Amino acid sequence: MFELTSAQKRVLDFIQVEVYAGRPIPTLREIAGHFGFRAHRAAACHLEALKRKGFVESEPGKARSLRVTSPLAKLRSRIMDIPLYGAIPAGPAQRKEQEAEGCVSVDIDTIGFKPTRNTFALRVSGESMIGRHILDGDVVVLEHGQEPRHGDVVAALIDGESTLKTFLRKGNKPYLRAENPKYPDLLPAEELMIQGVCKALIRRAKE
Repeated sequence: MFELTSAQKRVLDFIQVEVYAGRPIPTLREIAGHFGFRAHRAAACHLEALKRKGFVESEPGKARSLRVTSPLAKLRSRIMDIPLYGAIPAGPAQRKEQEAEGCVSVDIDTIGFKPTRNTFALRVSGESMIGRHILDGDVVVLEHGQEPRHGDVVAALIDGESTLKTFLRKGNKPYLRAENPKYPDLLPAEELMIQGVCKALIRRAKE
């Protein structure tokens, strides 16, 4: 990993601040003016160093094509965005309309499968799945349209109420099992619709 000099870091920080603020990528003139460089060449030297070290890149001949990158980018597989549709109960089933609240950006190699247009994510609410190491606040990544197998964790709509449970069959009858003895199994009185099969789990460290 290449290290930056203090001057190079200040230039990189300035570029990042401008980008995060939604402003155009600064030109050599603007960089030189911001730091009080007497010549544009000083700004150009810092940018060339940042390019060599893998922190920025640009397309030749294109104005304002500079963008911040990472020295680890070549070691990373493709990043994909998965829509996050609110929370799903991992407790008693609840009637709840799902509304998109953002997206989850994932590295394909990290989650172990390639997301499709049917992939979506839900935030877990409750503790009925702790036996499968799925905790309150986790994010589950699911695939819609996939046929669940015996023992799969699924997001399901049971008699009009949504929940996250383990899918099982007893004979020809499907039912949902909680992975916490405090919660009962759920048998559909009328309808059991599988909304997605769990493919990956994302956990954020507790503060």
